[in-house]
Amino acid sequence: MVNSLNKYFSHLESIVRNLPHKPGVYQYFDDKNKIIYVGKAKNLKKRVSSYFAKINSISGKVQMLVRKIADIKYIVVETEQDALLLENNLIKKYQPHYNVALKDDKTFPWICIKNEPFPRIFPTRHVIRDGSAYFGPYANVRLMHTLLELSRQLYPLRNCSLLLTDKNIQAKKFKVCLEFHIGNCKGPCESHQTAEDYNNSIAAIKEIIKGNITTVAKQLRELMMHYADIQEFEKAHFVKEKLALLDKYQSKSTVVSPSINNVDVFSIIASGSHAYVNFMKVMNGAIIQVHTIEMIKKLDESPEELLEIAITEIRQRFESVSPEIILPFLVDFNIPGIIFTVPKIGDKKKLLELSERNVKYYQLEREKQKELVDPEHKSRRILDTMMKDLRMTELPAHIECFDNSNIQGDSPVAAMVCFKNARPDKSEYRHFNIKTVEGPNDFASMEEIIFRRYKRLMDEKKPLPQLIIVDGGKGQLSAALKSLHAIGLAGKMTIIGIAKKLEEIYYPNDSLPMYLDKKSETLRIIQQMRDEAHRFGITHHRRRREKAAMSPQLMEIAGIGPNINQKLLWKFKSVKNIKLASLEDLQAVIGKAKGKLVHAYFNTLPQ
Repeated sequence: MVNSLNKYFSHLESIVRNLPHKPGVYQYFDDKNKIIYVGKAKNLKKRVSSYFAKINSISGKVQMLVRKIADIKYIVVETEQDALLLENNLIKKYQPHYNVALKDDKTFPWICIKNEPFPRIFPTRHVIRDGSAYFGPYANVRLMHTLLELSRQLYPLRNCSLLLTDKNIQAKKFKVCLEFHIGNCKGPCESHQTAEDYNNSIAAIKEIIKGNITTVAKQLRELMMHYADIQEFEKAHFVKEKLALLDKYQSKSTVVSPSINNVDVFSIIASGSHAYVNFMKVMNGAIIQVHTIEMIKKLDESPEELLEIAITEIRQRFESVSPEIILPFLVDFNIPGIIFTVPKIGDKKKLLELSERNVKYYQLEREKQKELVDPEHKSRRILDTMMKDLRMTELPAHIECFDNSNIQGDSPVAAMVCFKNARPDKSEYRHFNIKTVEGPNDFASMEEIIFRRYKRLMDEKKPLPQLIIVDGGKGQLSAALKSLHAIGLAGKMTIIGIAKKLEEIYYPNDSLPMYLDKKSETLRIIQQMRDEAHRFGITHHRRRREKAAMSPQLMEIAGIGPNINQKLLWKFKSVKNIKLASLEDLQAVIGKAKGKLVHAYFNTLPQ
């Protein structure tokens, strides 16, 4: 570590050496004293030292960060959870350039229960710390309004802004309004409803908002039975209607296993420079909150690191205190009193799969939106992914793929397809008739067409591709590389071979193949080009065979084209048989008019 520090950051050596072995948060500053990165650590000394100990072995983006560090400051905390929360708050406050960016600029609404006599309940986007109770935020605004409407139907409350103190009510300063007469309010302003009864309604509404519908239903059921026992049947029927409303609301909720209660579920998809994290909150077997955020990576963060950041941010934003968190994999931090679960089977596994489907749909929707706004966005993303997966130094904006096509050496041809910006450019597709190779020799054919293609591009001073793909394994790749050496292009572009059986990717001078993820976009593009080249080559090969099978004598007949020529040869097998065929037989194959032409032609020829 000392060598790296002496070389790049000798003035930081004493700071790093004296860092404590304690949990905390570290901040990196540039030469303008601006925070460029905030990180958390279980052990500050080990974590910060790791940035400098092996600087040449870390990624290029991290190296760029490290070379910009001019000063280091740190804050020691008691627990890992404190470090997580402090890191999250500092990132939101300073928004450092190298920290993950959370793309979520929405201000979500809350349900507010106002801190006042006879509290009002209403939606708001502004949280005021005045002692009022706030529930949310609600990413699904429709769900929030459904809860508010359900609460109003079950427990009529006031919606006026009168100051209903005991003194004002006793002084009879207020009169009931229309809301009282139509049954939307019980009239606390004129003492028609007591504060105790009103507050009981507020307590029940709080339970509904928290998702504890079973608790409220149990209380209502007991009240209904009480009214029935004392023969207050109208009141019992009124409570029964409230129970029916609760059941209707619960039937519309996404219900999971009733045994799953007060659980947070997280899933993640990381793709290129973006990641998406889905959050679901489950109470009493029902999903009561769902939210997905988008994250922009800055330093090639792992899914584990991104999920740690997302869990801290989302639980803090939604004020979640669930004692259990369900995850697709374990993360490297602990929160006291919190159980992390990675389910393998059962209801919790199904819940995790539901979250994963949600985040996948969200990712697809976001990609569609970006393509509408910026049609080239998808192309750039695919090219970035291909450059990274194929270990290239430049974007493969221009790709050419080659395939040979012959049947036992008959009419050997080859095809080249061209993709530009990850899309087919059919104007650049080319056919090749093999000229110098006798018999079925794929290697020699590949050598010929690669030489012809790129010798011509050089002679015509046309742009060369960044990536060449040959259909085949090491043999075809070696043949193609031999031609590139012959014309002085070896090493000036990336060339790979793809073997069909296991979709192995071969590089020049490397005997071991590379295997791409079967679901990766890079492999999908390569397969699409390989299949397109094969289709294009087969079509050309078929045309050559068909042309070779045509009779020159039949083509001399006025009005007889290639299609009629082929039909006659397929049916009668030879010109001799066509000549001997009757007029009726000819007309049965090619129609009356064409049949008459052919029959007349052969019957007027000198015998």
